[in-house]
Amino acid sequence: MKHFEKQIEELPPSAKLVFKVLEYSGFLTQKEIAKESYLPPRTVRYALNRLKDEEILQERFYFKDARQSLYGLKNASTIQNTNEMLVSNAPNVAIAGVS
Repeated sequence: MKHFEKQIEELPPSAKLVFKVLEYSGFLTQKEIAKESYLPPRTVRYALNRLKDEEILQERFYFKDARQSLYGLKNASTIQNTNEMLVSNAPNVAIAGVS
């Protein structure tokens, strides 16, 4: 995903690998990411936290097992929708002298 290139350049190799796994596979649990990437669970957690810090990662509720979460990448439409919601939920403020 081109809009994340600059953010990903600075990440450690494990986070880059997790990014690629999620890019190709879509939403996965931590266990599934570990299985697909051959990374230890602790390294997967670290990589997911780094991706969260960069606001690249989207976390969803996993209905099959409430103890787990699904992780996937934010895409351009998700980011745009979030920004649109923030703008649309902003209070309308009238400025005196401006019509």
